[in-house]
Amino acid sequence: MQVINLSEHNSVLNQYLREIRDINIQKDSMRFRRNIERIGEVMAIELSKSLSYEPVEVQTPLATATVNTIAEPLVLATILRAGMPLHQGFLNVFDNAENAFLSAYRRVNKEGELEIVAEYMAAPAIDGKTLIIADPMLATGMSMEVGYLALLRHGKPKHTHLCCTIATPQAIDCLRKSLNDSPDITVWCAAIDPILNEKKYIVPGLGDAGDLCYGTKIHLSDRN
Repeated sequence: MQVINLSEHNSVLNQYLREIRDINIQKDSMRFRRNIERIGEVMAIELSKSLSYEPVEVQTPLATATVNTIAEPLVLATILRAGMPLHQGFLNVFDNAENAFLSAYRRVNKEGELEIVAEYMAAPAIDGKTLIIADPMLATGMSMEVGYLALLRHGKPKHTHLCCTIATPQAIDCLRKSLNDSPDITVWCAAIDPILNEKKYIVPGLGDAGDLCYGTKIHLSDRN
C-alpha cells in the first residue's frame, strides 16, 4: 500500500490546508467548504498523473490534434456528510466519473468500544474500475475501511485510491493491516498529523470537519 503525503512538497495546497486549520477562518463555513473542495481539486490533479492514458484524435477548426486522455473508468465515492466538499473537488476535475455515496457513523458498543456503523449505500458496479474514496479525516481508519469493504459488494476495483485531507500514522497502520497492505491501494493525504487523542480526534487536526462544513448535529442521546 503506497502512502502519498502531498504536504511534503510545497504547493498552493498548503495555503488551503493552513486556512482549514485556522480557528478564525473556520468561522466562515462557506470558505471552509470551498477550501476542502480546493484540496480535493489539487489532489485529483496529482492523482490523475498516476492513471493510464490513451491518445484520442479531436477535430479543431483548423486541423486534427491528438490528445492523451484518461483511459480508466472512474468511480468517486464519499462517506456522508463530511466527505461532500472533498468529493465535489474530485468531481470538478473528474467530471465524467460515476458516483457512490455511503453513510457511516461512530457509536460505542456494549463493550464500551468505538465502532463504525454503515447503513446506506448507493453505488454503481465497480468491478475493474478505478475507485476513489474521499473522506476528509482519516483518524482511526475505521470509517474508510468500512466504506471500502461495503463497496466491494459491488465488485473488485482495478485500483483504489483512499483520499483525505489529514491522516494519522495510526489510521495508516490500521489500513495496512486490515487491507493486507495491498499494492492495489494508494492512500493520498494533504497532511499526516502525529496524535490521535482519547476522543479519537486528530491533533493538531482541525476539529470536526462535518460540523465545520454544515453546522453542529444533534445526537439522539442529547435529547434525553
